[in-house]
Amino acid sequence: MKKFDFELVICIVNSGFSESVMDTARSVGARGGTVINAKGTANKEAETFFKIFIQPEKELVMILVPTSIKEKLLHALYKAVGLDTPGQGIAFALPVDNVVGLTDKKSQEEEGETQNEQPVEE
Repeated sequence: MKKFDFELVICIVNSGFSESVMDTARSVGARGGTVINAKGTANKEAETFFKIFIQPEKELVMILVPTSIKEKLLHALYKAVGLDTPGQGIAFALPVDNVVGLTDKKSQEEEGETQNEQPVEE
């Protein structure tokens, strides 16, 4: 089985709780995330089964994290914005096969010192 270096944690919360999600994520080492406004749908049976009221306006927060902090983040989100809180959040993680565009600031600075990029002339 392939080992993944990164996971995408997705947390769906009631509208207005994305900052709580990001505060929690930063507290366990995440650096940032993306918030998408969404609309939830559910039937009455789901509301009865989970014993919750489905608020239609949602925020979907996507956070790309190293696999090493995924479990800690999911547990922290459950405590901070889980179904038993006003945020009524659910969170799950998906493995990420490849990532581009993420850099460690320190390694980026070191790379900048060793590489002097020259503009391409046409």
